[in-house]
Amino acid sequence: MDFLPTMSVLVAYTLAVLALNYTPGPDMAMFVGTAITRGRRAGIAAFLGTSTGILVHTLLVTFGLAALLAASPLAFDALKVIGALYLFYVAVGAIRHGSRFAPEGGALPPEPAARLYLKGLAVNVLNPKVALFFLTFLPQFVEPGDPAARGKLLFLGLWFLLVSTLSTLPLILGASGVAAFLKARPRAMRTIDYVFAGVMGAFAVKLVTARL
Repeated sequence: MDFLPTMSVLVAYTLAVLALNYTPGPDMAMFVGTAITRGRRAGIAAFLGTSTGILVHTLLVTFGLAALLAASPLAFDALKVIGALYLFYVAVGAIRHGSRFAPEGGALPPEPAARLYLKGLAVNVLNPKVALFFLTFLPQFVEPGDPAARGKLLFLGLWFLLVSTLSTLPLILGASGVAAFLKARPRAMRTIDYVFAGVMGAFAVKLVTARL
């Protein structure tokens, strides 16, 4: 069970994942907007596509970073510092630009679930910000020289997927209410932005101070 992180790390990681999931962005606009315009089943199909994208990013990061760790612990350590700078960038961007959530309104004609699934997959896999986030976020929870690094990275990626599923399905089931709430309450959206920025900034500070 060496791949399991400590409870404190798992709690901090879970809070970060929740902050990311509840920050309106392309993925949320995709499956919530689809649920509003084509129904809950369509929204779930789109969500399954984005979830598959998360799994793809997890596998790429897990095996890619594990190889980097084995080849050059120094390079892996440098990547973590670069990751801290990127997390600062993400935090500042969340405050400066805010959330972008604009699902389309009005009913649309039915669309095959397979097509919606592929759309959700494309939105996630082809989003370079998601790939970069995984590349810089997951390594923050693994130390160079850890023999269980690959297992921990894979566990954290799958845990990300589990937390995302449990926290996102209620949004899809209540899509119309979620969209109306966010549109009518810009202050609530800004609060989400600040919470997300605070979590990402805290991880970045923790990483930088650990290197001093």
